[in-house]
Amino acid sequence: MSDAKLARRARLLRLGLNLYPPYLGAGISVQQISPDCRQARVKMALRWYNRNAVGTQFGGSLYSMVDPFYMLLLMPLLGDDYLVWDKAASIDFIAPGKGPVYADFVIDDKLLADIRAHTAAGEKYLPQLHIEVRDGEGTLVARVHKTLYVRLKPRARQVA
Repeated sequence: MSDAKLARRARLLRLGLNLYPPYLGAGISVQQISPDCRQARVKMALRWYNRNAVGTQFGGSLYSMVDPFYMLLLMPLLGDDYLVWDKAASIDFIAPGKGPVYADFVIDDKLLADIRAHTAAGEKYLPQLHIEVRDGEGTLVARVHKTLYVRLKPRARQVA
């Protein structure tokens, strides 16, 4: 994908996610997606409508704020020949989120090379990725473990 197309996709993805009703309702905003789709920053404000029973960030919203991002960032980076799905996830709650919280996502060259190497023969690959959710002071609030499913689409697989 050309740099211009990737940058356009990043802008549209950010806009679309910021207008997505579940994110609006949870107080989640995508603050930034880099033009090359390799980085994103997501924020969730603490509002009356996303507090739990003890007045801190609702756990479901903490997970929701990080759920789709690795998949959505990898899809344009790998291209149309790849299937990319979320397969599994778990979340460890470390400390209460008493204010706005943030999550940063980074896709590096090593991850892309790893995925391409493991899927070159048409095999599925299940990369394990981690996201930390932190508050404004940098305190760790939650750690999310994601497993993705990545595979070349049948039309792109090499026939032996």
